[in-house]
Amino acid sequence: MPIFLKNLPPADRDQDLRVFLQLEAIADLRWPDDVVRQWLYDHGEHLEFLRDYEDLDLARIRWNLEDVPVAELKSIPTGPSDQEWLEEVAADHVYWLSKRPQRIQDAWENEGTWLVPPIMISRDLLHPESRGLQVIEGRMRTGILQGRRSGDLHVADSHQAWVGRSR
Repeated sequence: MPIFLKNLPPADRDQDLRVFLQLEAIADLRWPDDVVRQWLYDHGEHLEFLRDYEDLDLARIRWNLEDVPVAELKSIPTGPSDQEWLEEVAADHVYWLSKRPQRIQDAWENEGTWLVPPIMISRDLLHPESRGLQVIEGRMRTGILQGRRSGDLHVADSHQAWVGRSR
């Protein structure tokens, strides 16, 4: 049975994440907790974000933690409501990284990657003829990666991400 974002209870940020994960509609998805937290819990009230993915059948998505080659991330798109944001972060990545906690800055300097794997989906879930991945959540992380790479700064050859593909 298809499940769409509009069918899910809205995230109440005053509600504990553990309680949200146990709601029947959320538990029925059988998604990793990290994916639920970053996508459904953290962005449950971001209307533009919800519109970007309103037609996506969430029940069709199977999640795996994957190593994604940096070459695949250099021009990865995001939803239409946030594409400009991704490009803005990439263009001014030094500034945006400076606003992050020191441990995140250190990870980029030392390991050349993010600390928390972002959420990406196979674009064929959105448009059957499309190929490659799309960033759902982790636009700032991806923008920083793209900016660092274009600025010839240290970037790892691959990066862990939660990748959703068709079941």
